Amino acid sequence: MKTMTGSNEFKLNQTPDDGISSVKFSPNTSQFLLVSSWDTTVRLYDVPANTMRLKYQHSGAVLDCAFYDPTHAWSGGLDQQLKMHDLNTDQENLVGAHDAPIRCVEYCPEVNVMVTGSWDQTVKLWDPRTPCNAGTFSQPEKVYTLSVSGDRLIVGTAGRRVLVWDLRNMGYVQQRRESSLKYQTRCIRAFPNKQGYVLSSIEGRVAVEYLDPSPEIQKKKYAFKCHRLKENNIEQIYPVNAISFHNVHNTFATGRVDTRVFVTFASVPLVFI
Repeated sequence: MKTMTGSNEFKLNQTPDDGISSVKFSPNTSQFLLVSSWDTTVRLYDVPANTMRLKYQHSGAVLDCAFYDPTHAWSGGLDQQLKMHDLNTDQENLVGAHDAPIRCVEYCPEVNVMVTGSWDQTVKLWDPRTPCNAGTFSQPEKVYTLSVSGDRLIVGTAGRRVLVWDLRNMGYVQQRRESSLKYQTRCIRAFPNKQGYVLSSIEGRVAVEYLDPSPEIQKKKYAFKCHRLKENNIEQIYPVNAISFHNVHNTFATGRVDTRVFVTFASVPLVFI
């Protein structure tokens, strides 16, 4: 039975037993939702039916998951293993591994590669057809977040570093940047129009950045505070752990650990609780 929590939402049944690390809708329908968790599982939900279609496990917390296509899921986490799971046959394939936990898993349809980022200070590309490793590329620090933007890859690492790569030619870094925010990067997500990205930090701030390095375009970038709560003259500041874009309206939402969502349209922020 669906548990309604609002006019347009409901709570899914058979939810994970620990914190949720990632949620991804199927690439061509909102019917199916892929969820990874610190309880070591990856679950596939049929959202309208409110049922869990299948569940598979890692030997450690799962930090990220992604669809390659509607019938194949990829995932990685603390066990350092990258798995591909056939959602039709419920068959699993151990594709490869990193030398430290896998923090990020993304698919780039323009280049047809899976991308993983790890605390071993590398990004790896994977050919999903074989599947096999298609290249390993060193990063300056641990990879905390990454986002695919067309054929570009935007990587956020420890030390507040941001690197922009061309997935068609990974022989060199296109751009090396430093976050405009003072504290550790938590999440990066590319604009739907591929012209820039939004970056969040552990200190309740979000920066809107543009990839075009020309001075005229760089004048458009800005940053703002969010996810802060003042009680009894004491301000609580929360990490901004998640960013998600609306692909049609160009708005984005940010999330923090206490369930507040912050929605931004252009440069005007609105808060919904």
